[in-house]
Amino acid sequence: MKRKLAILGSTGSIGTQALEVVNEHPDRFEVYALTANNQVDLLIEQARRFLPEMLVIANEDKYPRLKEALAGLPIKVWAGTDAIAQVAEAGPVDMVLTALVGYAGLQPTITAIKAKKAIALANKETLVVAGELITSLAARHKTPVLPVDSEHSAIFQCLAGEWENPVEKIILTASGGPFRTKSIEELATVTKAQALKHPNWTMGAKVTIDSASMMNKGFEMIEAKWLFGLAPEQIQIVVHPQSVIHSMVQFEDGGIMAQLGIPDMKLPISYAFSYPERLKSKAPRLDFNQYNTLTFEEPDWKRFRNLSFAFEAVRKGGNMPCIVNAANEIAVASFLREETGFLQMSDIIENTMQKASFIANPSYEDYVKTDAEARSIASEFI
Repeated sequence: MKRKLAILGSTGSIGTQALEVVNEHPDRFEVYALTANNQVDLLIEQARRFLPEMLVIANEDKYPRLKEALAGLPIKVWAGTDAIAQVAEAGPVDMVLTALVGYAGLQPTITAIKAKKAIALANKETLVVAGELITSLAARHKTPVLPVDSEHSAIFQCLAGEWENPVEKIILTASGGPFRTKSIEELATVTKAQALKHPNWTMGAKVTIDSASMMNKGFEMIEAKWLFGLAPEQIQIVVHPQSVIHSMVQFEDGGIMAQLGIPDMKLPISYAFSYPERLKSKAPRLDFNQYNTLTFEEPDWKRFRNLSFAFEAVRKGGNMPCIVNAANEIAVASFLREETGFLQMSDIIENTMQKASFIANPSYEDYVKTDAEARSIASEFI
């Protein structure tokens, strides 16, 4: 039986690579549903190629174009964010890949978990915003949540066969981004174009900026806390510029397991889709002859303040990570519009953390209100 997939965010970096995995293994996977936010032309192209049962464009203004382009094909075409959540719970779907960017991934992930769909999670913000809610729901509905982020997939792979052995700590590796060696003075003048040139990975604009500011690594720390049931003190971040070791697990006997590979997201996507099996891949292999050295260094917490904000938020708990995520999304969007400087993004986040209302034990409705409030506050600082 083919595994039927709903790919939420199919036109983004993760979504397009997920479809490449499907294309390499047509005997194993079937695309049941695809969703996108704005990229209607690419969504049309994907729909014609994979002929999903259902298709959703979040931007309702793009619906007429989508509907007209696919007239005559046996595809149900919907529009709006609520429709994305409906796709996530569709009966025939076996697995939902949440590859949406930012807070938008929360509602459909919750819907999919309640419908007992296996989750391939590429949207780290879902666990950043509402980690306690998501993990409790997944446990209650006995829904597997399989990580797709390269770092968390690496940890998951290192833990395979080791589930009964206590973890002392995990080590999240970070490339350091394009500004690893730049001074504070240089960071004050970096441009959008410079920030979008990641040295190792090809990602969407928002994730690339998060990587440059190292907020991405802060969010990955929060995601790891919830995925693997760890305290923040058990999560170490190490800068590894070569991006060969994707992350490591240290056990109580001092032994360390590491997962290595070339920087290619198709491996963790494929592993999540096929777990516990490993499928044959056409991806290039890691050639150690090309790497004379693998280096490691401690991140600079003063230059990259977003890391400190992430640890502060997760230690405080409640809705504070939700506040940080909302402020960051506003700050990054402003930077991409070239309205805000690179270092000012951290100022916006810090000020929003201080001003937004703190809720120690938030409900889903509280997260929705917090997100709106924090976005409004962050926008005032731009």
